[in-house]
Amino acid sequence: MSDSAINKVGATTGNWLDERLGASGVVKGFSRKVFPDHWSFMLGEIALYSFVILLLSGTFLTFFFIPSAAEVTYDGPYTTLAGQTVSEAFDSTMRLSFEVRGGLLMRQIHHWAALIFVVSMIVHMFRIFFTGAFRKPREINWVIGMILAILAVIEGFLGYSLPDDLLSGNGLRIAQGIVLGIPVVGSYVSFFLFGGGFPGEAFIPRFYTLHVLLIPAIMLALITFHLILVVVHKHTQYPGPGKTNSNVVGFPLFPIYTAKAGGFFFIVFGVTALMGALFTINGIWVYGPYDPSPIGAGAQPDFYMGFLDGAVRIMPGFVEFTVWGHTVSPNIFLPTLVLPGLMVTPALLYPWIEAWVTGDKREHHLLDRPRNQPTRTGLGVMAITLYVLLWISGGNDIVATHLHLSINDITHVLRVIVFVFPPLAYVITKRICLGLQRKDREKVLHGRETGRVFRTEEGEVFELHAPLSANDRWLLVGFDSPEPAQALSATDSSGVRRPGGALEKVREKISKFYFEDRVAPVTPAELAEAHHHGDHEEISASGGGDEKHAISSGH
Repeated sequence: MSDSAINKVGATTGNWLDERLGASGVVKGFSRKVFPDHWSFMLGEIALYSFVILLLSGTFLTFFFIPSAAEVTYDGPYTTLAGQTVSEAFDSTMRLSFEVRGGLLMRQIHHWAALIFVVSMIVHMFRIFFTGAFRKPREINWVIGMILAILAVIEGFLGYSLPDDLLSGNGLRIAQGIVLGIPVVGSYVSFFLFGGGFPGEAFIPRFYTLHVLLIPAIMLALITFHLILVVVHKHTQYPGPGKTNSNVVGFPLFPIYTAKAGGFFFIVFGVTALMGALFTINGIWVYGPYDPSPIGAGAQPDFYMGFLDGAVRIMPGFVEFTVWGHTVSPNIFLPTLVLPGLMVTPALLYPWIEAWVTGDKREHHLLDRPRNQPTRTGLGVMAITLYVLLWISGGNDIVATHLHLSINDITHVLRVIVFVFPPLAYVITKRICLGLQRKDREKVLHGRETGRVFRTEEGEVFELHAPLSANDRWLLVGFDSPEPAQALSATDSSGVRRPGGALEKVREKISKFYFEDRVAPVTPAELAEAHHHGDHEEISASGGGDEKHAISSGH
């Protein structure tokens, strides 16, 4: 077919679609959408691309996996297991690994992509938290991201359990123990999930339906809604020259960003495929089929479930007690259900909590530097520290065997530091942020250190400083530093009691916690005073007008 014929067919097809769908307007508007360029924004793209890889590789696996707990005799090429009774799920997974061409590669790509998806989502959410990208009007997108992260953890656990091998069966047994730990209704919930006693034959088909149909459909809908909101709200951007709350500085979607995003997708796909080809993961033939009686030495869950296992391991066992002949197990219920609830609920509500504390109802499209929000940054580091400590607790047996230490001593130490280290991390992080802010303030007033030393005729020696450009100076002063809120009096001027007086006192205390320790950015008056006294030779008198404008524009 000639080029003219191809162009004619393309033009006719495009015109037909445009007349019926109005596609040209949508494509034109969307292709001109501007996206800023910064490496941290790629974290969300990695999560998106790994989700696509999961869908593609998972579709391949569904053609060969049999979601059944019915027993069969294994007669495949892995002779170590020859003649053993296994479930059809385990047998089909072994066939995928050893008999289907490319099956093991796809299994491992799927597993590595799942780990990359979860970790990229977690890091992406922390990037959003530390930079304040969750503020108005993006609160809903923050909640969507949190729900996606929770669903990703559940989806990973379900997929991990499907092969019905010894390691996944041990994890499933722990999950059943967590369910049984729910007061009053735990046994009923367990009976419903497993269709009777554990493990039963109903859980694999049920988990399979959730893993390949229900949860992916929900996640796909949430991701679509998330991307729509990104377009509607426009992308956030870091402060810089020409960047304001009312514009976006970057590249259009087509052709520049499309080419960059497409190339980055293939990089993520290539790295994931390389990991799947070179690094073995979840070798179920080593573990063997699930048997409720044994447990593998050093069995460890994937990292995203490790913190729950760690919380259970360091929880004292004496907390369990009996009431009216019924055993109550707070030593299971508290670390596996209450603790995650206490971690997730404040995170879900945080955009509204911070907005209430600050009283800030403005829209925010410029991101914060983490150092300029020391309390928020400290809280984030405190959460990360708690997670890491619980994750380490989940491997206390591995730590003990590899370092030749007592597992009891390790457990006792972790029980203490899990309460001590997170607050300590908060204090240290906050002090570091305040120190960096003071450094920025000094840099605005004194200029940038050059390392050159000057000696006057009188013998005085001091270091020469280079003046900052207006753009660099704006970056260091162009942020909000709220003062602690003052609670209103209990009554108004007429002596009438104000509604919500107690709540205002709570808000005052929380605001004091957030903003009592603060380093205010340099004001135009302070900069003018530095000019006037001539104490800092790096400030040029001839540039005073521009410098004042640069400072005032940040407030």
